[in-house]
Amino acid sequence: TNKTPAGLVRGFGGPQVYFALERLIQRICVELKLDPIDIYRRNFVHAKQFPYRATAGALLDSGDYHAALAIATGSSRLARLRAKQDAAHGEGRLYGIGFAAIVEPSISNMGYITTVLTPEARAKAGPKNGAISSATVSIDPLGGVTVIVASTPAGQGHRTVLAQVVADVFGLKPQDIQVNVEFDTQKDAWSVAAGNYSSRFAGAVAGTAHLAAMKLRDKLARAAAQQFGVDTNSIAFENGKVFSQAQPEKFQPFGRLAAGFHWSPALVPSSESPGLRETVFWSPQQLAAPDAEDRVNTSLAYGFVFDICGVEIDRDTGRVRIDEYITTHDAGKILNPTLADGQIRGGFAQAVGAALLEEFRYADDGAFLSGTFAAYLLPTSCDVPEPTILHLETPSPFTPLGAKGLGEGNNMSTPVCIANAVADALNVRDVMLPLTPSKIMSLIAIDRPKRQSQRASPGMPIQQRPALASSGTIDLNVTPEALFQVLNDPNKIAQVIPGCENFTTIGENHYRADVVIAIGIVKVRYQVEVKLSELDPPRSFVLSGKGISAMGVSEGSARIAVAPRANGATLTYKYGANVSGKVAAIGGRLLKSASKFMLRQLFEKLGQVAAGDSAPPLPKRGWWQKLTGKDVEGL
Repeated sequence: TNKTPAGLVRGFGGPQVYFALERLIQRICVELKLDPIDIYRRNFVHAKQFPYRATAGALLDSGDYHAALAIATGSSRLARLRAKQDAAHGEGRLYGIGFAAIVEPSISNMGYITTVLTPEARAKAGPKNGAISSATVSIDPLGGVTVIVASTPAGQGHRTVLAQVVADVFGLKPQDIQVNVEFDTQKDAWSVAAGNYSSRFAGAVAGTAHLAAMKLRDKLARAAAQQFGVDTNSIAFENGKVFSQAQPEKFQPFGRLAAGFHWSPALVPSSESPGLRETVFWSPQQLAAPDAEDRVNTSLAYGFVFDICGVEIDRDTGRVRIDEYITTHDAGKILNPTLADGQIRGGFAQAVGAALLEEFRYADDGAFLSGTFAAYLLPTSCDVPEPTILHLETPSPFTPLGAKGLGEGNNMSTPVCIANAVADALNVRDVMLPLTPSKIMSLIAIDRPKRQSQRASPGMPIQQRPALASSGTIDLNVTPEALFQVLNDPNKIAQVIPGCENFTTIGENHYRADVVIAIGIVKVRYQVEVKLSELDPPRSFVLSGKGISAMGVSEGSARIAVAPRANGATLTYKYGANVSGKVAAIGGRLLKSASKFMLRQLFEKLGQVAAGDSAPPLPKRGWWQKLTGKDVEGL
């Protein structure tokens, strides 16, 4: 294949699975005329059933899906959306509500990858299972605490959370903890499961660091108990001090107590080894190898996400506007609320791009059409609304801190939630991501009201008052008759269209082509249709066209009058055009300049082709001259 390679980013495989499942849920509700909320309530696993063994082998650790549903729909949130929808429908506007419910797996079972083998091959190779995590916590002679983990962060806040978790164990401040995530496999503890993936940090990595810190804490507590002459269970760590809860006057600064293990080993209980360094390897027993029928618990923890989305669709442009987005998460114990919400926002923003913008597109000949960020559109802050983020905590019984992963959830739930809302707004059976303006326009074309205006071609109406309109003149050094000879020859018309590729005739004076438009550093590939009509040689004609690209839809027409002059002809044109999608966001003044430049370039090329090979080449222009039409050197 010549298609662009794709790799793993967030929740790989999850968006595709949940798109099918949650679209199916919506179709069931539509076909059976049932309330989606009622369908979810009927089919959710009940809180008292956890841990719940699913048919394919997953062991869902904890949850209260019905409570999460109540939180998402509560405080009149769903009622408000439905009131908005009723009001919009009363005014003839397109407004839809979508839902999505997913479980979010985290901490992968290394054994699941062996399901690609037959049971016989697995038996011969030996069982594979588990998710080993490692962490080392040490205390230096001055009482400084260092944490080393086998997971390299990519912006998730590993250092912040690890400092917080370990500081809580020792009664210190997070700034007192030194976290080193640049581990060395020759000297630091690690395993085959090490790394930053599968949302494993909170549940596995931070949990293992907590276990290592607790081993050190217990060692210090036993030493303190001997020095104070009290029971070990009465020792507490708070505010940088180690003291007896039974006799608070008996205490030592944390650093002084820790220093004794380095400077005064004789004071250390004989049952304790000198030095303060603990390394813990942790792997949960719930992650067993696949059985003979390929049943396997693929992950240790399973969070839950329930989303509600309200969208409004513009009938004229096909733009999908997310009016309100509610996302409820159960990720077990939340270790740092601010970082947790940041992860949710990141997954949500990425999902908005997947749902509405990002697409690998190819021409019929295999050419890649979206190879730049001008054509492959990523969401900006203007495209991503602020979601309402809600939380429910049902701690996992399988992880040391009760935490589950949550960095991938919205990447799996949001695309289908938006798709369900769009399908609801348009009352259509099938939708395909990304929901670009051109796709939306094709879905609503069947009930689009007819307009009293000229059409460039069927199905692509031009508004009565075009968004772009202008006029101008241009002098060419060829006769009007020579111009019309070009217009009657498809092969020459293909030479006239700037950036033309794959030119074909689809009807009388009606053509289709791929056109690459470049202005400055911006390059966009359009699939265009061009039509000549009202030909009155050698006096006038109408040029109409439409184009679809990843940047949006453009359509328009120009009426051209041709008048003879000495040694040539003068073209006078008036044009109107409409644009939608990302193209429309560029700005009217820039679009108007770009449109005038494109027409001028087309007419100059028309004159050059009509004049034959003897015509001088078109002057080269910088990007500013192309936009303004001013051929001033150095401008």
